[in-house]
Amino acid sequence: RMEVYYGTRQRPRSYVNTALVVCNVIVFIVLELMGSTQDSWFMVNHGASFAPYILEGGKEYMRLLYSVFLHFGPEHLFHNMIGLFFIGDNLERAMGHIRYLAFYLLCGVGASVCSMTVHAFVEPFTVSAGASGAICGVVGGLLWVVMANRGRLEEMTTGRVAFLIFYLIYGGLQSTGVDNIAHISGALLGFILAWILYDPFAGL
Repeated sequence: RMEVYYGTRQRPRSYVNTALVVCNVIVFIVLELMGSTQDSWFMVNHGASFAPYILEGGKEYMRLLYSVFLHFGPEHLFHNMIGLFFIGDNLERAMGHIRYLAFYLLCGVGASVCSMTVHAFVEPFTVSAGASGAICGVVGGLLWVVMANRGRLEEMTTGRVAFLIFYLIYGGLQSTGVDNIAHISGALLGFILAWILYDPFAGL
């Protein structure tokens, strides 16, 4: 299904995507006022993913969700929120508000689970946080939705989305301190979840 907007008609607003961006920014500001978001142990104490705390002791499984809304410093937050702001609205309009929210959270938590599981065996004391797993999920979901709409959704095309996925994963692999497991698993989960959740007749 292709949606075309004529003249001065505005596209439907993406309330959920905007709220997610605002929520991430508010959480970051609050934590910065309390301490330093670039301090690993400060982040662990405020919900970052940390395998020993999740798998042992208190079984703190909610960290898998909390960590999706935490960021290490302003640059980390800025890059993630710019990406989410400019691509999330397309998917929300295609999926609808409620489905998009469920999709985003499932991608974020799913990427956290994959990342934590791998790190538990390889580097158990890794501290992980950020929305990038969920955002890669959004890009993976966009790929399926664009394909389902014969290669185009608004200004998005299959080629553009595929290149964006390649850029995100390749850029992560070339950088240090990046949770590539979360990126790759997020993109795969997004593609699969969009195949399950996307209904071309349920958009806004």
